[in-house]
Amino acid sequence: MKNFLSKFLRDERGLTAVEYAIAGGLVVAGLAVAFTNLGNAALARIQGLVTALG
Repeated sequence: MKNFLSKFLRDERGLTAVEYAIAGGLVVAGLAVAFTNLGNAALARIQGLVTALG
């Protein structure tokens, strides 16, 4: 049992999958923020054009 636990604690194969999942989540969050800001900037620009046209 002790041997099994020591091997289990040293095994890092599953850790790589967790790291990729975290990195993927950060990328998705960053893209969501970027596209939200881009959408808000475009909306402000369009509203400015509509106001200028009357």
